[in-house]
Amino acid sequence: QVELVESGGGLVQAGGSLRLSCAASGRRFSIYGIEWFRQAPGKEREFVARITNFGSTLYAEIVKGRFTISRDNAKNTVNLQMNSLKPEDTAVYYCASGGHWGQGTQVTVSS
Repeated sequence: QVELVESGGGLVQAGGSLRLSCAASGRRFSIYGIEWFRQAPGKEREFVARITNFGSTLYAEIVKGRFTISRDNAKNTVNLQMNSLKPEDTAVYYCASGGHWGQGTQVTVSS
C-alpha cells in the first residue's frame, strides 16, 4: 500500500517562504517520479512541479524561479521550497506519484 503524506503548509505573508515535504512509504521510492499539484478554491487542480527518479525537474511557468523541488531518496522524501510567495499561490498542495495522492496541505499567503 502506497502512502503519501504532505506537511509544511501554513500561513505566510506575501514575499515569504514555506517548505513543503512529501513523505512516501510502501514502494521503492527512488525509482518513481513525484509531482506537486495545487488546487485553489473554485479552481481546478493544477500542476506545480515534477522531479523524476533521476532528479530531472520541471516547473509550471507560474512558479518557475520561485519554487524548487528536490528529493532525498534516503529519507523517501520530496521537498518543495517556495520562495517569494504571492497571494495567488494560496491553495491546497498535493504530492502525487503513480496515480497515488496525498491528503494535501493548506498554504495561505496573505497580502
